[in-house]
Amino acid sequence: MEDQELLQKIRNPDSRNYGFNLLVRQYQQRVYWHVRKMVIDHDDADDLTQEVFIKVHKYIDGFREDSQLFTWIYRIATNECLSHLNKKKKRFFLPIEDVGHQLSAKIDSSTDLDGDEIQRALQKAILKLPDKQRLVFNMKYFDDLPYETISEITKTSVGALKASFHHAVKKIEGFLDQ
Repeated sequence: MEDQELLQKIRNPDSRNYGFNLLVRQYQQRVYWHVRKMVIDHDDADDLTQEVFIKVHKYIDGFREDSQLFTWIYRIATNECLSHLNKKKKRFFLPIEDVGHQLSAKIDSSTDLDGDEIQRALQKAILKLPDKQRLVFNMKYFDDLPYETISEITKTSVGALKASFHHAVKKIEGFLDQ
């Protein structure tokens, strides 16, 4: 369903709940996997996905349509991920390396993450990136989003995103060579 149709249903008091349910069905899986790539843990990703849609529901009337609905939802999901990771670091007084080790251990112990040893090594290498670089890498490499869309989501210039992606790729190559 097109964004305009969804928004019309959501903005109509008679079909608001139905429209929102359609919106959740349309975007839930994409949001979940976007979040999951950042936080690794299924339960955290599930909780954050739910939080994203609670915020979407709360603020949908303020959506100005100056971007795609998908972009707006991804921006909310991205901000929730970064906030969650920052809270986790502060809550446990962990340096970033320890959080990375903790998430890396989840990759090894997770039964619901598919992949061979090479894919697991790639995921562990990605975890070593700074959060924002990891975010850009995931959106470009896994989600195949154009830089312009990532720019709208992250409120970062296209040039800075290209540099960030390039640096991320070089760091991942270095981690995998070790």
